[in-house]
Amino acid sequence: MKKLRIGFLSTAGIGQKNWKAIFHSGNAVVSAVASRDLKKCRQFIDECQREFAFFPAPRAFGSYEELLASPDVDAVYIPLPTALRKSFVLQAAANHKHVVCEKPCATDSGALAEMIAACQQNNVQFMDGVMFMHSERLQAVRKAMAETVGRARWITLVFSFGADKSFFTSNIRGNSALEPHGCVGDLGWYCIRFALWAAGWKMPRQATGRLLAQTKPRRGAGPVPIEFSGELLFDGGLSAGFYVSFVTELQQLAQISGDRGYLRLNDFVLPHFGSELEFETCNSSYTKDGCIFNLEPGWRRWTTREHSNSHSRAQESNMFRHFAAQIQSGKLNKEWPEMALKTQRVMEACLESAAAGRGPS
Repeated sequence: MKKLRIGFLSTAGIGQKNWKAIFHSGNAVVSAVASRDLKKCRQFIDECQREFAFFPAPRAFGSYEELLASPDVDAVYIPLPTALRKSFVLQAAANHKHVVCEKPCATDSGALAEMIAACQQNNVQFMDGVMFMHSERLQAVRKAMAETVGRARWITLVFSFGADKSFFTSNIRGNSALEPHGCVGDLGWYCIRFALWAAGWKMPRQATGRLLAQTKPRRGAGPVPIEFSGELLFDGGLSAGFYVSFVTELQQLAQISGDRGYLRLNDFVLPHFGSELEFETCNSSYTKDGCIFNLEPGWRRWTTREHSNSHSRAQESNMFRHFAAQIQSGKLNKEWPEMALKTQRVMEACLESAAAGRGPS
């Protein structure tokens, strides 16, 4: 079967990881890269080709518009800043290119709804770049929830990393004009996505956010969230709380507590290095015999034979393999864009709640 030809809009650093993922996918290739700096574009291609070479080598374009018009590109990967994504997704759809869009997908849910509608009208696939959704481990987590957790009642999610001082002035995630959602868009997107997945894609009836810290306003730029907490309340008694931060050291915890036990992942977004992924469940038992009180933890370790990264079975390779296979099937996956839109709407509700300094929205 003909391999899907993917073009990169930008030479962003995350593109190196996805270049390798596409190489390992087996059913897709990188056919082009675009940058407004043609020299930088060629340098990016040369560096990636030295490690994972495609034949023929991807073509370098000096503008995004040229790549989008190219007949040698079937789909595009868009890691451009959030504030710029809408325009290029609309152009990609108009040029009948399928889209993998980095997260957060848009500045607001109205813009994302327009982007998705354009893709649907032009019969092209839209998918956001949440890699853990394509991990084999997620299927095992679903099974463990049914077998050991029981009815889920509370979800705890933490995703953070401690950035140095230069990050807030040099990285686009500290620039409100490009990435207005700060840590909520960069990290909270994953937490909200996991909560929605665990809730069976039901939308919360309430979403509350609290801004804990933000950058100092700079000339011509407003502040962005750098520490944030949120809470989601679902019908049926399920609640979820998340904490995201650019100032707390690296954590990526997901815990699901139920009426029979609980489940914990210590690396739910980026798997710890190795050739298998793991998580654990706990079903404690408490016994009393006279003056002896015993609490048995009941830990169980679950594993999947899946590499953390840089492998054909890693989640990033699965993501592009699934994307290419969906397009090659001739049918669009309607669930992928809906997942992105639900995530965007919940994130927006949390931010609106925090901005208003009020209760649930």
